[in-house]
Amino acid sequence: MTQSEVIIKPITTNIPKSIEDLPDIVLGAGVFNYQYTDDPHGLSAENVLRKAFDLGIRALDTSAYYGPSEEIVGKALKSMASEYPRDTYLICTKAGRVAENNFDYSAASIRSSVLRSLERLNTTYLDVLYIHDVEFVETKQCLEAIDEAFALKKAGYIKNVGISGYPLDFLLYLATLAKNTLSHGSLDIILSYSNFCMQNTLLEDYVTKFKTEAGVRVVLNASPLSMSLLRAVPPHPFHPASLELRKAVSEASVYTSQHGVDISDLAVRFVYTHWTHGPTVFGLQTVREVETAVQQYWQAKTAAQSKEDEVLLKGVREILGSTLNQTWPSGIEHPDMTA
Repeated sequence: MTQSEVIIKPITTNIPKSIEDLPDIVLGAGVFNYQYTDDPHGLSAENVLRKAFDLGIRALDTSAYYGPSEEIVGKALKSMASEYPRDTYLICTKAGRVAENNFDYSAASIRSSVLRSLERLNTTYLDVLYIHDVEFVETKQCLEAIDEAFALKKAGYIKNVGISGYPLDFLLYLATLAKNTLSHGSLDIILSYSNFCMQNTLLEDYVTKFKTEAGVRVVLNASPLSMSLLRAVPPHPFHPASLELRKAVSEASVYTSQHGVDISDLAVRFVYTHWTHGPTVFGLQTVREVETAVQQYWQAKTAAQSKEDEVLLKGVREILGSTLNQTWPSGIEHPDMTA
């Protein structure tokens, strides 16, 4: 029996109506981008989205920064409108990052970006807008962007406002500052990537802080493979991991391979079984990847698989050693954090 003939159970049959209803897997549409493939337009996004929606993955994450991603996704969603009306899935996108080294957090730019995203995504509203990669911008400008996002929420263009980024200490600082200084109250949602995966579980220590100190309702985890670090082949050239960390992961990959397990499969199942605070964003580029992600989701929940994985995880942790929870610099200095 081929994989296409196997009956795969959806991760949920619920249709999400709010961010509290987000499915355990959110489709990361950033992979429909030249950073990950030479021809993102040739990836059959419509088939990928249809399969994801069929299997209960009724939410997607993209950004104005991700090249043609929004346009590709919007075109696919428009083609699927008769099967999947707009109220049967959630759209999350981002604003503020214009290019690799170009950010514009002005109110005018945030508003323009949102209106452009609405047009590209063929929708009249966004379920979530994140201010993108906040660690690269001065705090004052971040607050201006957040303030404008809340104004757009009040106007009905956005349902939930959040921030995304890597350094957890700055995300918590900014979220708390927004709660205490802006008139709109707390952020609704936060997205952080590579901070809950097989190599780094620091996000676990921040979830309660985000909710109690900053009043954030939902915390999302992203990139269970840590932006391609946790796989059998070398990570993408842009990956900022240290040589020490890359070497340790390579050795861990050899170890899992010797036990008949691909390190990326183990890493994905690790997140399914250990991240218990809500959704994880997975970059899924093909129908096969969507099907595999859902199969791994259910496989990870079996007692036998869990027991086998825990044995391997112990060995992986020993190999990673001092690189466990090792992070990398991201963003600019924010002197106001220690003022």
